[in-house]
Amino acid sequence: MARDRGVSQFAHSLAIILALLLFTPKPSAAQSGQPAASLPTLSQNPLLGSVPTGQATSTPLSLSLKDALNRGLNYNLGVIEANEDTRAAHAARLRNLNTLLPNLSARVTSTVEEINLRTVGVRVNIPGISIPTIVGPFGVADARFVLSQELFNWSAIKSVKASTESEKASQHSYKNDRDLVVLTTIDSYLVVIADAATVDSTRAQVETAQVLFQRTSDQHKAGVVATIDELRSRVELQNQQQRLIAAENQLAIDKLTLARVIGLPNGQEFQLMDSVPYAPLAEMSLNEALQQAYAARPDYLGAKEQVRSAELTLQAAGAENYPTLSVNADFGDAGSPNFATSHGVFTFQASLNMPIFQGTRVRADKLQTNSALRQREAELEDLRGKIDDQVRTAFLNLKSSSDLVAVATSNVDLANQTLRQAQDRFLSGVADNLEVVQAQESVASAEQSYIASVYSYNVAKVSLAQAIGIAEQSALQYLGAY
Repeated sequence: MARDRGVSQFAHSLAIILALLLFTPKPSAAQSGQPAASLPTLSQNPLLGSVPTGQATSTPLSLSLKDALNRGLNYNLGVIEANEDTRAAHAARLRNLNTLLPNLSARVTSTVEEINLRTVGVRVNIPGISIPTIVGPFGVADARFVLSQELFNWSAIKSVKASTESEKASQHSYKNDRDLVVLTTIDSYLVVIADAATVDSTRAQVETAQVLFQRTSDQHKAGVVATIDELRSRVELQNQQQRLIAAENQLAIDKLTLARVIGLPNGQEFQLMDSVPYAPLAEMSLNEALQQAYAARPDYLGAKEQVRSAELTLQAAGAENYPTLSVNADFGDAGSPNFATSHGVFTFQASLNMPIFQGTRVRADKLQTNSALRQREAELEDLRGKIDDQVRTAFLNLKSSSDLVAVATSNVDLANQTLRQAQDRFLSGVADNLEVVQAQESVASAEQSYIASVYSYNVAKVSLAQAIGIAEQSALQYLGAY
C-alpha cells in the first residue's frame, strides 16, 4: 500500500539505475501514472553494491549528502570494479609496449667437461702413436650480457598506440561510472528523505484520525451521531495506522539500500542531516546542454577513444605483412679454465624478416578488426543519438516535475482548507463524518503527491547534470546542498 502512496520512490530509483547507459529517470509510478520498471538485483548491478568499511557503532551516524557521496565514490562496488578495469587496461598497454622495449639480461656460466671422442664419432688410429680417446676434464668460464631489441615492427607500434587509446577509453569509463555512482547515491539519499517525509505525514494523519475517532466516539455515546459514523472513523484510523506501519517499514528498507550503496558498516544506524527541499534550477538552454554533453560526457569521449583504438588495431593487422628488423647481441668475458685467462667475447646479429606468404592469417585478422571497427563506429553514433534523447528527456522531466511541485503545493493548501471546513461542518452537526474522512484522504493524497513531486524534481536535476557529464562536479550545486 505504501508503494502506491508515494513511498514507492525506491522502486522508481532502482528503475532509474537499471538504465545504466546514461538515462534520465521518470517520475514516480505511483504519482505520475507511469508503469513501474522491473527491479535489478545486486548481482546484476554493481552500483547497488559496495565494500562495507569501518566498524559499526552504537551511536547513530549523522550522514550528510556530501558525506554519502564521498563514501559512495570510495566504497561503491561499481567504482571499485571500474578502477580495477582501468588498471587492467594499463597492464594491457604495458604488455604491448614490452614488445618494442629492449630485453637485457646477464648470464654467468662455469662449465667443467670431459669428452669421450668415440661417442661423437672421432676414431683416429696412427700406427705407433697412442691417441687417447678421453679428452679432459677441461673448464670454461663465461660471463655475458645478452641484449635483444625490435628495431622496427610497424604492427607492434600500431598495437601499442591502439592499447594506449583503449586505456584512455577505460579512464573515461571510470569517470562515467563515478557519475553513475553520484546519481545512484543521491537518488538513494533522496528516497530516504521522501520516505521520512511520508512517515511524518502519515503519522500526522494518524493523529488527525485519532482525534476524529475520539470525537465521534464521544458523540456516539451522547447519542448525537449514528453508529456508522463511529465505525467509519474507526476504519479511517486503522487505515492510517496500516499506512504508517508500511511507511516506517519502507523507510527502514530504503535506509538499508542507501547503506549498501555507500558502504556503511553492516548494522550501522544513521540519520540524515540534509532535507534537500525544492529549489529552482538556474536556466540553461537545450543547445548549450547538448554541446556540453558532447564535450564532457565521459562515456561519449570513451566511445570515441574506442573507435580510434579500433582504427589503430586494423592498421596493426595490415602491418603484419610489413618487414621487421631486430638485433640480438651478447658481450662479455670467457676463459678456460677460469676467468684468470679470460678475454672479451661478443656476438652481434641483425635480422631482417620479410614475410612472403603467411596463408590467410593476416587477411582474417584484417577482416576481424575491420568488423570490430564498424561495431565501435555504430556504437558511437548510437550513443550520440542517446545523448540527444537523454538531454531532451531530462529537460522535459525537469519542466514537468517543476510544474508538478507548484500544483502539488497548491493542492496541499486546498486539501487542508477542505479538511478544516469538513471538520467544522461535522462539529456543527451540519454533516456526518463522511466528509471529514474523504477530506482527510484528500490531504494524505495531496501530501504524498507533493513529496513525490519534490523527489522527482530533485532527481531530474541530478539526472540533467549526469546527462551532460558533470554529475560529480555539479550535482550538489544543482541540488543547492554544498
